[in-house]
Amino acid sequence: MRIYDTKRREVLDLEVGPVVTMYTCGITPYDSAHLGHAAVYLTYDVLQRRLRDAGCETRCVRNVTDVDDDILRKSRELGVHYLDLAAQEIARFDRDMAGIDIMPVYSEPRATSAIPEILSLIGRALEAGVAYEAGGAIYFRVANFADFGAVSHLGRPEMLVLAKENGGNPDDPNKIDPLDFVLWQQSLPDEPAWESRWGPGRPGWHIECSALALRELGESVDIHGGGRDLVFPHHECEAAQSESVTGKTFVRYWVHVGLVGLDGAKMSKSLGNLVFVADLLERADAGAVRLALLGHHYRFDWTWTEDDLAMGSKRLSSYAQRSGRRDGTGLLDDVRAALDDDLNTPAAIAAVDAAPDGTDLGPALGLLGITL
Repeated sequence: MRIYDTKRREVLDLEVGPVVTMYTCGITPYDSAHLGHAAVYLTYDVLQRRLRDAGCETRCVRNVTDVDDDILRKSRELGVHYLDLAAQEIARFDRDMAGIDIMPVYSEPRATSAIPEILSLIGRALEAGVAYEAGGAIYFRVANFADFGAVSHLGRPEMLVLAKENGGNPDDPNKIDPLDFVLWQQSLPDEPAWESRWGPGRPGWHIECSALALRELGESVDIHGGGRDLVFPHHECEAAQSESVTGKTFVRYWVHVGLVGLDGAKMSKSLGNLVFVADLLERADAGAVRLALLGHHYRFDWTWTEDDLAMGSKRLSSYAQRSGRRDGTGLLDDVRAALDDDLNTPAAIAAVDAAPDGTDLGPALGLLGITL
Protein backbone atom coordinates (compact mmCIF):
# COMPACT_ATOMS: atom_id res chain seq x y z
CA MET A 1 0.00 0.00 0.00
CA ARG A 2 1.08 3.55 -0.78
CA ILE A 3 -0.36 6.58 0.97
CA TYR A 4 0.17 10.35 1.01
CA ASP A 5 2.12 11.69 3.98
CA THR A 6 1.32 15.32 4.81
CA LYS A 7 4.69 16.00 6.43
CA ARG A 8 6.81 14.61 3.60
CA ARG A 9 4.35 15.83 0.94
CA GLU A 10 4.47 12.71 -1.21
CA VAL A 11 2.86 9.33 -1.68
CA LEU A 12 4.99 6.80 0.15
CA ASP A 13 5.13 3.06 0.67
CA LEU A 14 3.28 2.29 3.88
CA GLU A 15 5.86 0.31 5.81
CA VAL A 16 4.20 -1.05 8.94
CA GLY A 17 4.39 -4.12 11.10
CA PRO A 18 1.73 -6.73 11.77
CA VAL A 19 0.14 -4.38 14.33
CA VAL A 20 -0.71 -0.95 12.91
CA THR A 21 -1.34 1.83 15.42
CA MET A 22 -3.61 4.67 14.33
CA TYR A 23 -4.90 7.82 16.02
CA THR A 24 -7.59 9.98 14.50
CA CYS A 25 -8.81 13.13 16.20
CA GLY A 26 -12.40 12.65 17.31
CA ILE A 27 -15.28 14.96 18.02
CA THR A 28 -15.78 17.76 20.46
CA PRO A 29 -19.23 16.62 21.58
CA TYR A 30 -21.36 19.72 21.55
CA ASP A 31 -23.39 19.16 18.34
CA SER A 32 -24.41 16.41 15.92
CA ALA A 33 -22.03 14.63 13.54
CA HIS A 34 -22.00 16.10 10.04
CA LEU A 35 -20.58 14.87 6.75
CA GLY A 36 -17.19 16.44 7.41
CA HIS A 37 -16.83 14.15 10.43
CA ALA A 38 -18.19 11.17 8.51
CA ALA A 39 -15.69 11.65 5.68
CA VAL A 40 -12.77 11.46 8.13
CA TYR A 41 -13.94 8.43 10.06
CA LEU A 42 -15.05 6.63 6.92
CA THR A 43 -11.58 7.12 5.45
CA TYR A 44 -9.96 5.54 8.49
CA ASP A 45 -12.60 2.80 8.47
CA VAL A 46 -11.79 1.76 4.89
CA LEU A 47 -8.06 2.04 5.61
CA GLN A 48 -8.48 -0.36 8.52
CA ARG A 49 -10.57 -2.77 6.45
CA ARG A 50 -7.87 -2.98 3.78
CA LEU A 51 -5.07 -3.37 6.32
CA ARG A 52 -6.98 -6.15 8.06
CA ASP A 53 -7.66 -7.76 4.69
CA ALA A 54 -3.87 -7.71 4.15
CA GLY A 55 -3.33 -9.59 7.41
CA CYS A 56 -2.58 -6.71 9.79
CA GLU A 57 -4.07 -6.05 13.18
CA THR A 58 -5.22 -2.43 13.50
CA ARG A 59 -5.51 -0.45 16.70
CA CYS A 60 -7.30 2.79 15.94
CA VAL A 61 -7.80 5.29 18.76
CA ARG A 62 -10.38 8.04 18.27
CA ASN A 63 -10.46 10.50 21.15
CA VAL A 64 -13.31 12.56 22.52
CA THR A 65 -12.47 16.18 23.39
CA ASP A 66 -14.92 16.50 26.27
CA VAL A 67 -13.34 19.61 27.77
CA ASP A 68 -12.24 22.62 25.72
CA ASP A 69 -13.37 26.14 24.89
CA ASP A 70 -16.10 25.06 22.45
CA ILE A 71 -17.94 22.59 24.64
CA LEU A 72 -17.70 24.86 27.67
CA ARG A 73 -19.07 27.78 25.69
CA LYS A 74 -21.98 25.67 24.34
CA SER A 75 -22.82 24.19 27.75
CA ARG A 76 -22.86 27.72 29.17
CA GLU A 77 -25.26 28.85 26.43
CA LEU A 78 -27.58 25.88 27.05
CA GLY A 79 -27.35 26.08 30.82
CA VAL A 80 -26.33 22.43 31.19
CA HIS A 81 -23.33 20.68 32.73
CA TYR A 82 -20.60 20.19 30.15
CA LEU A 83 -20.36 16.45 30.85
CA ASP A 84 -24.12 16.02 30.42
CA LEU A 85 -23.86 17.75 27.06
CA ALA A 86 -20.92 15.53 26.15
CA ALA A 87 -22.77 12.34 27.12
CA GLN A 88 -25.76 13.30 25.00
CA GLU A 89 -23.70 14.15 21.92
CA ILE A 90 -21.37 11.14 22.25
CA ALA A 91 -24.40 8.83 22.28
CA ARG A 92 -25.77 10.54 19.17
CA PHE A 93 -22.37 10.38 17.45
CA ASP A 94 -22.00 6.68 18.21
CA ARG A 95 -25.47 6.02 16.75
CA ASP A 96 -24.60 7.94 13.59
CA MET A 97 -21.28 6.13 13.07
CA ALA A 98 -22.90 2.74 13.67
CA GLY A 99 -25.64 3.82 11.28
CA ILE A 100 -23.14 4.08 8.41
CA ASP A 101 -21.38 0.88 9.49
CA ILE A 102 -18.19 2.43 10.85
CA MET A 103 -16.36 -0.34 12.71
CA PRO A 104 -15.92 0.13 16.46
CA VAL A 105 -12.52 1.64 17.21
CA TYR A 106 -9.86 0.03 19.39
CA SER A 107 -10.26 2.73 22.01
CA GLU A 108 -12.31 5.93 22.37
CA PRO A 109 -10.82 7.72 25.39
CA ARG A 110 -12.07 11.03 26.73
CA ALA A 111 -9.74 13.94 27.40
CA THR A 112 -10.98 14.18 30.99
CA SER A 113 -9.74 10.62 31.57
CA ALA A 114 -6.14 11.71 30.97
CA ILE A 115 -5.61 14.57 33.44
CA PRO A 116 -2.81 12.70 35.30
CA GLU A 117 -1.02 11.95 32.01
CA ILE A 118 -1.50 15.55 30.85
CA LEU A 119 0.01 16.92 34.06
CA SER A 120 2.95 14.53 33.77
CA LEU A 121 3.55 15.52 30.15
CA ILE A 122 3.50 19.20 31.01
CA GLY A 123 5.96 18.61 33.83
CA ARG A 124 8.30 16.81 31.44
CA ALA A 125 8.03 19.67 28.94
CA LEU A 126 9.05 22.14 31.66
CA GLU A 127 11.98 19.93 32.66
CA ALA A 128 13.06 19.70 29.00
CA GLY A 129 13.15 23.50 28.76
CA VAL A 130 10.47 23.75 26.05
CA ALA A 131 7.73 25.16 28.29
CA TYR A 132 7.44 28.10 30.67
CA GLU A 133 5.06 29.50 33.25
CA ALA A 134 3.57 32.97 32.87
CA GLY A 135 0.44 34.68 34.11
CA GLY A 136 -0.84 31.56 35.82
CA ALA A 137 -0.60 29.44 32.65
CA ILE A 138 1.96 27.07 31.14
CA TYR A 139 2.99 27.67 27.53
CA PHE A 140 4.99 25.67 25.01
CA ARG A 141 7.94 27.68 23.65
CA VAL A 142 7.94 27.03 19.90
CA ALA A 143 11.36 28.63 19.43
CA ASN A 144 12.87 25.80 21.48
CA PHE A 145 11.64 23.14 19.03
CA ALA A 146 13.69 23.33 15.84
CA ASP A 147 11.21 21.40 13.70
CA PHE A 148 8.17 23.55 14.44
CA GLY A 149 6.41 23.94 11.09
CA ALA A 150 7.68 20.66 9.63
CA VAL A 151 4.22 19.07 9.54
CA SER A 152 2.29 21.98 7.99
CA HIS A 153 5.07 23.68 5.95
CA LEU A 154 3.47 27.04 6.68
CA GLY A 155 5.21 30.38 7.03
CA ARG A 156 4.91 32.46 10.16
CA PRO A 157 2.28 34.89 8.75
CA GLU A 158 -0.02 31.99 7.81
CA MET A 159 0.53 30.34 11.18
CA LEU A 160 -0.47 33.52 13.00
CA VAL A 161 -3.70 33.80 11.02
CA LEU A 162 -4.66 30.17 11.63
CA ALA A 163 -3.72 30.35 15.30
CA LYS A 164 -6.05 33.31 15.75
CA GLU A 165 -8.88 31.59 13.87
CA ASN A 166 -8.54 28.43 15.94
CA GLY A 167 -8.42 29.76 19.48
CA GLY A 168 -4.63 30.14 19.67
CA ASN A 169 -4.92 33.70 21.03
CA PRO A 170 -1.66 35.08 19.57
CA ASP A 171 -2.42 38.44 21.25
CA ASP A 172 -2.04 36.95 24.75
CA PRO A 173 0.41 39.34 26.49
CA ASN A 174 1.82 36.54 28.66
CA LYS A 175 3.37 34.78 25.68
CA ILE A 176 7.01 35.16 24.75
CA ASP A 177 6.10 34.45 21.13
CA PRO A 178 2.55 34.88 19.74
CA LEU A 179 2.78 31.32 18.33
CA ASP A 180 3.50 29.79 21.74
CA PHE A 181 0.51 27.70 22.79
CA VAL A 182 -1.20 26.87 26.06
CA LEU A 183 -0.53 23.60 27.84
CA TRP A 184 -2.34 24.50 31.09
CA GLN A 185 -4.60 27.45 31.84
CA GLN A 186 -6.59 28.94 34.65
CA SER A 187 -10.28 28.05 34.59
CA LEU A 188 -13.00 30.68 34.65
CA PRO A 189 -15.26 30.60 37.75
CA ASP A 190 -17.95 28.50 35.99
CA GLU A 191 -15.49 26.10 34.30
CA PRO A 192 -14.18 22.75 35.54
CA ALA A 193 -10.79 22.81 37.24
CA TRP A 194 -8.25 20.23 38.33
CA GLU A 195 -5.53 20.68 40.90
CA SER A 196 -1.94 20.95 39.69
CA ARG A 197 1.36 22.16 41.05
CA TRP A 198 0.82 25.34 38.99
CA GLY A 199 -2.57 25.95 40.55
CA PRO A 200 -6.08 24.80 39.67
CA GLY A 201 -6.98 24.92 35.98
CA ARG A 202 -7.64 22.88 32.87
CA PRO A 203 -5.59 21.60 29.94
CA GLY A 204 -5.08 23.26 26.59
CA TRP A 205 -6.48 21.56 23.49
CA HIS A 206 -3.29 20.19 21.93
CA ILE A 207 -1.84 18.56 25.04
CA GLU A 208 -4.96 16.41 25.43
CA CYS A 209 -4.36 14.47 22.21
CA SER A 210 -0.64 14.02 22.85
CA ALA A 211 -1.33 12.59 26.30
CA LEU A 212 -4.01 10.23 25.01
CA ALA A 213 -1.97 9.04 22.02
CA LEU A 214 1.10 8.37 24.15
CA ARG A 215 -0.96 6.58 26.80
CA GLU A 216 -2.99 4.44 24.41
CA LEU A 217 -0.44 3.68 21.66
CA GLY A 218 3.07 4.46 22.90
CA GLU A 219 5.67 7.05 21.97
CA SER A 220 5.44 6.55 18.19
CA VAL A 221 2.20 6.14 16.23
CA ASP A 222 2.14 4.61 12.76
CA ILE A 223 -0.68 6.73 11.29
CA HIS A 224 -2.25 9.90 12.70
CA GLY A 225 -4.57 12.42 11.17
CA GLY A 226 -8.04 13.83 10.88
CA GLY A 227 -9.50 16.61 8.80
CA ARG A 228 -7.12 18.80 6.82
CA ASP A 229 -8.10 21.76 8.99
CA LEU A 230 -6.30 20.13 11.93
CA VAL A 231 -2.84 20.19 10.33
CA PHE A 232 -2.20 23.60 11.91
CA PRO A 233 -2.25 24.39 14.70
CA HIS A 234 -3.42 21.15 16.28
CA HIS A 235 -1.20 18.49 14.74
CA GLU A 236 1.80 20.76 14.41
CA CYS A 237 1.59 21.46 18.12
CA GLU A 238 1.00 17.81 18.99
CA ALA A 239 4.17 16.80 17.18
CA ALA A 240 6.22 19.56 18.81
CA GLN A 241 5.24 18.84 22.40
CA SER A 242 5.36 15.05 22.03
CA GLU A 243 8.76 14.87 20.34
CA SER A 244 10.25 17.45 22.70
CA VAL A 245 9.48 15.16 25.63
CA THR A 246 10.09 11.70 24.17
CA GLY A 247 12.92 12.48 21.74
CA LYS A 248 11.26 10.11 19.25
CA THR A 249 9.28 10.54 16.02
CA PHE A 250 5.70 11.01 17.17
CA VAL A 251 3.98 10.01 13.90
CA ARG A 252 5.38 7.97 11.03
CA TYR A 253 2.65 8.87 8.51
CA TRP A 254 0.40 11.93 8.74
CA VAL A 255 -2.81 11.18 6.83
CA HIS A 256 -5.29 14.03 6.44
CA VAL A 257 -8.71 14.11 4.86
CA GLY A 258 -9.98 16.91 2.62
CA LEU A 259 -12.77 19.22 3.71
CA VAL A 260 -16.39 18.79 2.69
CA GLY A 261 -18.11 21.96 1.56
CA LEU A 262 -21.71 23.10 1.11
CA ASP A 263 -22.94 26.20 -0.68
CA GLY A 264 -19.42 27.41 -1.44
CA ALA A 265 -17.93 27.14 2.05
CA LYS A 266 -16.36 24.53 4.31
CA MET A 267 -19.00 22.59 6.20
CA SER A 268 -18.62 23.67 9.84
CA LYS A 269 -20.57 24.15 13.03
CA SER A 270 -19.56 27.80 13.24
CA LEU A 271 -21.08 28.59 9.83
CA GLY A 272 -24.11 26.35 10.33
CA ASN A 273 -23.94 25.01 6.74
CA LEU A 274 -24.20 21.39 7.79
CA VAL A 275 -25.56 18.15 6.38
CA PHE A 276 -26.13 15.69 9.20
CA VAL A 277 -25.51 11.96 8.95
CA ALA A 278 -28.72 11.17 10.85
CA ASP A 279 -30.80 13.14 8.33
CA LEU A 280 -29.28 11.28 5.38
CA LEU A 281 -29.95 7.91 7.01
CA GLU A 282 -33.64 8.80 7.14
CA ARG A 283 -33.60 9.09 3.35
CA ALA A 284 -31.12 6.42 2.23
CA ASP A 285 -29.44 3.17 3.22
CA ALA A 286 -26.08 3.14 4.95
CA GLY A 287 -24.45 1.71 1.82
CA ALA A 288 -25.77 4.58 -0.27
CA VAL A 289 -24.34 7.16 2.15
CA ARG A 290 -20.98 5.38 2.17
CA LEU A 291 -20.93 5.24 -1.64
CA ALA A 292 -21.81 8.94 -1.82
CA LEU A 293 -18.80 9.82 0.33
CA LEU A 294 -16.38 7.25 -1.10
CA GLY A 295 -17.06 8.54 -4.58
CA HIS A 296 -14.65 11.37 -3.70
CA HIS A 297 -10.95 10.82 -3.05
CA TYR A 298 -10.23 11.25 0.65
CA ARG A 299 -7.33 13.66 0.17
CA PHE A 300 -9.07 16.45 -1.74
CA ASP A 301 -11.69 19.03 -0.80
CA TRP A 302 -15.09 18.62 -2.40
CA THR A 303 -18.60 20.05 -2.24
CA TRP A 304 -21.63 18.02 -1.25
CA THR A 305 -24.71 18.10 -3.48
CA GLU A 306 -27.91 16.07 -3.51
CA ASP A 307 -26.57 14.34 -6.62
CA ASP A 308 -24.03 12.55 -4.42
CA LEU A 309 -26.72 10.80 -2.42
CA ALA A 310 -28.81 10.09 -5.52
CA MET A 311 -25.80 8.47 -7.20
CA GLY A 312 -25.00 6.47 -4.07
CA SER A 313 -28.55 5.12 -3.92
CA LYS A 314 -28.55 4.34 -7.63
CA ARG A 315 -25.27 2.45 -7.36
CA LEU A 316 -26.38 0.45 -4.33
CA SER A 317 -29.58 -0.60 -6.07
CA SER A 318 -27.68 -1.54 -9.23
CA TYR A 319 -25.14 -3.60 -7.29
CA ALA A 320 -27.92 -5.55 -5.56
CA GLN A 321 -29.50 -6.36 -8.92
CA ARG A 322 -26.26 -7.20 -10.74
CA SER A 323 -24.44 -9.26 -8.12
CA GLY A 324 -24.44 -12.99 -8.77
CA ARG A 325 -22.39 -16.13 -8.28
CA ARG A 326 -19.73 -15.65 -10.94
CA ASP A 327 -16.22 -15.65 -9.46
CA GLY A 328 -15.33 -12.18 -8.20
CA THR A 329 -11.65 -12.78 -7.45
CA GLY A 330 -10.48 -10.54 -10.28
CA LEU A 331 -12.73 -7.73 -9.13
CA LEU A 332 -11.52 -8.12 -5.54
CA ASP A 333 -7.93 -7.83 -6.76
CA ASP A 334 -8.83 -4.66 -8.70
CA VAL A 335 -10.44 -3.08 -5.64
CA ARG A 336 -7.44 -4.02 -3.50
CA ALA A 337 -5.12 -2.44 -6.05
CA ALA A 338 -7.18 0.76 -6.08
CA LEU A 339 -7.15 1.02 -2.28
CA ASP A 340 -3.41 0.33 -2.22
CA ASP A 341 -2.96 3.33 -4.51
CA ASP A 342 -3.38 6.05 -1.87
CA LEU A 343 -6.80 4.73 -0.84
CA ASN A 344 -8.33 5.52 -4.23
CA THR A 345 -11.96 4.75 -3.43
CA PRO A 346 -13.33 6.36 -6.63
CA ALA A 347 -11.22 3.90 -8.66
CA ALA A 348 -12.41 1.04 -6.46
CA ILE A 349 -16.05 2.02 -7.08
CA ALA A 350 -15.36 2.36 -10.80
CA ALA A 351 -14.02 -1.22 -10.80
CA VAL A 352 -17.25 -2.46 -9.22
CA ASP A 353 -19.28 -0.43 -11.73
CA ALA A 354 -17.40 -2.09 -14.61
CA ALA A 355 -17.75 -5.67 -13.35
CA PRO A 356 -19.82 -7.94 -15.64
CA ASP A 357 -23.39 -8.65 -14.57
CA GLY A 358 -23.57 -11.79 -12.46
CA THR A 359 -20.19 -11.22 -10.79
CA ASP A 360 -20.13 -11.83 -7.04
CA LEU A 361 -19.69 -8.24 -5.84
CA GLY A 362 -19.87 -9.08 -2.13
CA PRO A 363 -16.16 -9.52 -1.26
CA ALA A 364 -15.10 -6.39 -3.18
CA LEU A 365 -17.86 -4.28 -1.64
CA GLY A 366 -16.95 -5.68 1.77
CA LEU A 367 -13.61 -3.89 1.55
CA LEU A 368 -15.59 -0.66 1.23
CA GLY A 369 -17.80 -1.63 4.17
CA ILE A 370 -20.88 -2.13 2.01
CA THR A 371 -23.28 -5.07 2.43
CA LEU A 372 -25.89 -5.87 -0.18
